[in-house]
Amino acid sequence: MNIEYRKLLSGESTMYRAIRLESLERFPESFGATYEEARNTEKLRIEYDIENQTPERFVWGAFAAGELIGICVFVKDAGSSGNIYQMYVKEGFQGKNIGYGLIDAVIREARKLFHTIDIFLDVIPTNERAYYLYRKIGFKEVEKETEDRKIDANIVMQYQH
Repeated sequence: MNIEYRKLLSGESTMYRAIRLESLERFPESFGATYEEARNTEKLRIEYDIENQTPERFVWGAFAAGELIGICVFVKDAGSSGNIYQMYVKEGFQGKNIGYGLIDAVIREARKLFHTIDIFLDVIPTNERAYYLYRKIGFKEVEKETEDRKIDANIVMQYQH
């Protein structure tokens, strides 16, 4: 299976929306939004980001035969850190290292753009597959509290390589 990893182009926001809604419907406990909220939102924030391409907010996709099968979002904070969000690979493609490839591509892009950036992500404690994938890539658990978000039940991890 040949997988292409690349940044979503400005005209691909509808492809993003479809896979984002699928992720929320299939795994509601893994994300900080609900399927109903997202479905009823005319345009999601990340759709705007895809359409208006900026280095600080981007989405990478994994494509198989032209089909978007996975997404991973990066958002840079005001300082020298950024966060990975909305990591998702379609069910029939899970367990094939596609998630690893997506996160690796996002990390490489963030480092290319911002050089010495600290990269964080959150994972819910019950999502063991994701947790071990993040550990395999090089993320370690850390304590992190930001002004806009208090530490919650999620595990906060930082990329350590």
